[in-house]
Amino acid sequence: MPAKVNEEVCIGCGACVGTCPMEAIELNDENHAAVNEEVCIACGACVGACPMGAIELSD
Repeated sequence: MPAKVNEEVCIGCGACVGTCPMEAIELNDENHAAVNEEVCIACGACVGACPMGAIELSD
């Protein structure tokens, strides 16, 4: 269950990018966090790092 980003809430601060141990998150062209689901290990580090609560682990 990889992390999912709610782009309506994401402000593009990049806090999640630096916390991901797998480097599975980057900011896309719209300046929103984007998760590479093939690399994400669903550790939850990004969930805790997001000040806006825009990331959650999916089912």
